[in-house]
Amino acid sequence: MIQCFGYASEDKSLKRWREIGSPGKALRNYLVMVLCRFLPDVEFKNRLYRRIGMKIGKNVSIFGTNFDIFFPELIEIGDNTIIGNSTMIVTHEFLVKEWRRGPVKIGKNVTVGAMTLVLPGVEIGDGATVAAYSLVNSSVRSGSTVGGVPIREIK
Repeated sequence: MIQCFGYASEDKSLKRWREIGSPGKALRNYLVMVLCRFLPDVEFKNRLYRRIGMKIGKNVSIFGTNFDIFFPELIEIGDNTIIGNSTMIVTHEFLVKEWRRGPVKIGKNVTVGAMTLVLPGVEIGDGATVAAYSLVNSSVRSGSTVGGVPIREIK
C-alpha cells in the first residue's frame, strides 16, 4: 500500500526532504550501504542490512545494490533470493507536489537481474524472475518471469 503526502505550498517536495526523516539516520544508512557495495562477505553484509531495519532472509545474495536510505525498514527480501548488481530498490519517491512511500516485498527464491529499478509499493512473488534492466512498477506474480520498461510477462 502506497501512502501519499501532499504539500499545501507550491514548493517542490524534494526541497523538504528533511521533514520525512532524520538526516543523521539517512547518513548512517547511506554509509552502511556504500560499505556493503564493497564487502565480499555476503552474510556480514546481510547482518549490516538487518541492523538498519531491512528484513533479509537466509541465503540472500545482494551484489552492489542501492537501497532506499530513508526507509530501509520497508524492504523485505525472502530466503534464497539473488539481487543483481546496480539494482535500485526504493520505498519512497519525491514528486512535484507530493512524496509517497510504500513497502517493497521480494519473496523467496527470486532472481532480480542487474540494473533493475524496483519502485515503492511493489511485491515480487515467490519464485519470480525479473530480467536485467527492468522497471518494476507493479507487483509480480509468484513463479512468473518479467522484464522490460515497464515490466511485462515474458514466456
